[in-house]
Amino acid sequence: IDLGAQSGRWAAFQERHRLSCEEAARLLLDAYEYRGLVKHTGGCHCGAVRFEVWASADLHVFNCNCSICTKKQNRHFIVPASRFKLLKGADNLTTYTFNTHLAQHTFCKTCGVQSFYTPRSNPDGYGIAPHCLDDGTVQTIITEDINGKEWEKAVREHKTIRDMSKP
Repeated sequence: IDLGAQSGRWAAFQERHRLSCEEAARLLLDAYEYRGLVKHTGGCHCGAVRFEVWASADLHVFNCNCSICTKKQNRHFIVPASRFKLLKGADNLTTYTFNTHLAQHTFCKTCGVQSFYTPRSNPDGYGIAPHCLDDGTVQTIITEDINGKEWEKAVREHKTIRDMSKP
């Protein structure tokens, strides 16, 4: 690709940050595509499962009272699948489903921690446990209670939950 007058800046950028051409391009594309978002990293307790997720520094977290969320104290925020990347541990994950089998409750086989899952409300996204994020990237957390005991009604009446997994 001919970068014209920008070729010197491109080479200096790569050199200064010690990046390959592909790494530099990925960094710049991420900065453009995820404007206003920060890259959070996180994982399970033992470290076997690690991920990154692009989301706001100000998180909108759901506190659901359905049977499984109550038992697990599952509080989560929702992101599109395109903003989530599993870095390691795919072979160390196992999945639990029940009832409709739409929610995919994934957790680490070693330590048992569920750091993310696929929610029934947003099968095209991920529910991320904010308490499994590494320190330093979250500014605020706003928690919203959702009545999972009456799941269909709660999701039908919620104005934005279905759109949270859309890019």
